[in-house]
Amino acid sequence: MPSPRAPRLADPRLRQRFLAVALLLVLAVFAGRLVMIQAVNSQSIASDALSQRLVTKEITTPRADIVDRNGAVLATSVERYNVGVNQKKIATFKRTENGVVVAEGAAGAAAILAPILGMDADELGAEMVGDSTFHYIVKDISPETWDLISAEKIVGVEPEEIEKRVYPNGTLAGNVVGFMGGTSEGTGKVGLTGIEAAYEDKLIGTPGSTTYEKDSTGAYVIPTGVQEETPAVPGQTVVTTLDRDIQWYTQQRVQEALADTGASRATVVVEDTKTGEILALADSNTVDPNDPSASDAADRGARSVSTVFEPGSTAKVVTMAAAIEEGVATPLSHFTAPYAYTTDNDQTFHDSHEHETQKLTLSGILATSSNTGTVQVGALMSSETRWKYLKKFGFGETTGVGLLAESPGIVHDWQDWDGRTKWATTFGQGLAVTALQTSQVFSIIANDGMKIQPTIVKGFRDADGTFTPRKTADPERVVSKSTAKQVLTMLEDVTEEGGTGVLAKIDGYRVAGKTGTAQAAGADGRLTSIVASFVGIAPADDPRIVVSVILYDPKTAIWGGTTAAPVFKDVATFALQTLRVPPSTTAPTLYPTTWK
Repeated sequence: MPSPRAPRLADPRLRQRFLAVALLLVLAVFAGRLVMIQAVNSQSIASDALSQRLVTKEITTPRADIVDRNGAVLATSVERYNVGVNQKKIATFKRTENGVVVAEGAAGAAAILAPILGMDADELGAEMVGDSTFHYIVKDISPETWDLISAEKIVGVEPEEIEKRVYPNGTLAGNVVGFMGGTSEGTGKVGLTGIEAAYEDKLIGTPGSTTYEKDSTGAYVIPTGVQEETPAVPGQTVVTTLDRDIQWYTQQRVQEALADTGASRATVVVEDTKTGEILALADSNTVDPNDPSASDAADRGARSVSTVFEPGSTAKVVTMAAAIEEGVATPLSHFTAPYAYTTDNDQTFHDSHEHETQKLTLSGILATSSNTGTVQVGALMSSETRWKYLKKFGFGETTGVGLLAESPGIVHDWQDWDGRTKWATTFGQGLAVTALQTSQVFSIIANDGMKIQPTIVKGFRDADGTFTPRKTADPERVVSKSTAKQVLTMLEDVTEEGGTGVLAKIDGYRVAGKTGTAQAAGADGRLTSIVASFVGIAPADDPRIVVSVILYDPKTAIWGGTTAAPVFKDVATFALQTLRVPPSTTAPTLYPTTWK
């Protein structure tokens, strides 16, 4: 058989061509990928890489201040520190001097820090032992104290910068300023009551941001990298209308009134009649915003704008003004006022004290606070007309003073009045108002019949000093100037001999005002409590202030002329002196209160 043939070797040139083609294909793939990376997807890939290196942090500014009308600070923000330790790191702490270890570990660090913090070294050392990477050892320390701690350069001791809201005057205007809350640490993040809540958006400003590029470790900023910043816009300082001195004195006098009369609580409002600005808004047992939990929940707000009561005889001013404005009576009109008077729908009303039938002018009815006379005046007008005047004077509507908790009060539609309420509303019963609404009625009379919206905020000041006044409603005429002047003169009769408000007189100043005593609901909902009040205008010849004094359930006497009028006298005197209002220069020409 023929011998088998030897295997034929592959052509080297074919192998070389195959390898060359394969290499070209690999290079083509690499080239294509390179084109995709550098040309097609380069921007996306670079963007992704940059985003991994970028860090964005929010920039905040301190909450802006709340100040009084003269710039005295009522609320401000301060820089404070909480301090914690990395318990693992502090275990490695060691300090040497001249080659000798003088402090080591948690115990050594505690020995150094205890004198600075005023703490026991053993107790502090115990707080530093453990496995936590951050454990608080002290909170709410000043920047100066942190500087002392930082200077010791103890490894593992770490700061936490915080902003704390501070109220340097304690309880002063606490009911108006409000307080902060909303975090577990108690430093507060949002306003909960008062101006702190009502003007949150003004106080906090607008946060900014900063963006920078870090290295791969995340520890260092790349100097030539991306650095962008959007500045934060600071909040605006809220400038209140309060006068710190008048507010302080008023609060002191309110607390004295509780002690003097045994009242359960009290409220006083001081208003500038020319501007509607509230100079003082004082409630008894006012909250300290630095420690609101120390006060009862009911005492943490402004009762002066949130609590309603029957105004009683102070509301007779509305009936008198309506009668004069409607032309159905004048201050000299004659009325016969018995102790008891029965209306045409068999509703009987009484005066506060038994007396013989009196011949009183319209001014005399107001001066002696006769209920029976006032009912007769009300009978000269329809229920609808009298209801319209109650609404025009602001009853049943919020004043817009600038606090969130303000109540509109209660004034039912005249068509819903029952047979007794239609008459009781003439002398301040059957409806409910706030202390501020009561003050507003007298402010209208003092301001020639014009209603000026009361306000607790004067305006807002930017960081650069630019001041923007708070917008308020345009003045609105309620009664004519002539009617207001006549009622004002009638109110002066109240403080003269024979009137119910003689204890409100102020040496050197003419005073106009009205006493009030009304029933109020007790804890059981029954009319078992008393509200005694006096609202006055001074000086009566050129009105500058209205002071409204409300005492709840006084024990020594129930009459506003006895309990509230002396408080008015003291507060009004202090306010007039503080504002440097000159004394009266003319004597009043009063209306006769009786006729023959």
